[in-house]
Amino acid sequence: MSVAILEGPRVVAELSTEGARVHSERLLPGIDTVLAEAGLGLEDLDAIAVSTGPGSFTGLRIAIATAKGLAFGAGPPLVGVSTLAALARAARGAGGPVAALLDARRGELYAGVWSSADADTEPLVAESVYTPEGLSQLLPRGTRVVVGEDASEGATALVAISGPDLELLPAVDARAGRVGELALASLAAGGGQAAEALLPRYFRRAEAEVKRTGEALEPTL
Repeated sequence: MSVAILEGPRVVAELSTEGARVHSERLLPGIDTVLAEAGLGLEDLDAIAVSTGPGSFTGLRIAIATAKGLAFGAGPPLVGVSTLAALARAARGAGGPVAALLDARRGELYAGVWSSADADTEPLVAESVYTPEGLSQLLPRGTRVVVGEDASEGATALVAISGPDLELLPAVDARAGRVGELALASLAAGGGQAAEALLPRYFRRAEAEVKRTGEALEPTL
């Protein structure tokens, strides 16, 4: 869980926690903490950014529901940011194509590839669910790979298939500061939306829904 306040491109307050996923208990107090550290109230915010996935179904629902609730109450626009794009920003300065990975379970990966770590443009390889074999066939030459949460096993499999020239960068997470940086770029380009229009980006059905309905997970590449 990560919360941050940005003033322009500068992060003025940030709080990140690791360990047990109890976002439902910690998120609102975390928001209060960074607002107090920055000396701000909700009414002072020009926009609220939130990562929209892919990722944990429960975590995404909590984050997006909280962001919507704050936006409904305070009125600023919401900006949804790809979790994979936020991860890719951790590779700034690396140069060349950047792929970001998250664990999708079942031996698969959530992944997207950008031409650079700025990740505020359309991806070279669309964000989706991939097998390591399928993703390996799509990676541009010289790709650097940002390994996100719990994705180290899939990244290892990707290197085994693609060869040692594929560079793995140190594991990172999608910190709120990076989400805010991408949100600023989106706002500058006319982005932002009303709270009711913001939706999570799951890329596949939850396993509980699959078991309940008997429908298949979304196809993987």
